[in-house]
Amino acid sequence: MENNQISTGVSLSKQHCKDKHYQIQSKIIFAAFKTPATMLSVSIKTGILRANICRNVAHLRKTDSIHLVRFDICPISKHRAGFYTTSESLYPASINPSKSACND
Repeated sequence: MENNQISTGVSLSKQHCKDKHYQIQSKIIFAAFKTPATMLSVSIKTGILRANICRNVAHLRKTDSIHLVRFDICPISKHRAGFYTTSESLYPASINPSKSACND
């Protein structure tokens, strides 16, 4: 009888490696946004492709781990861009209740 089972040992290890690489990139990106920065500046600083940073920022926004601080001129591209941060102390007052003017 023939053995019709396909071994997936190699592909599983490759998938595990990809997941590990994604997790490492996520941690690097999260750390890079401790100070307000644009996606392009983080891309240049870390060497990670901007598409991966955009994808990661979208995921972080869904989990409320990153917030848009302001729109300003990007020092690299000289175009209007969003500055994001993961530092809760730098969140805008409308998002961060500890910085609100009304303390009941």
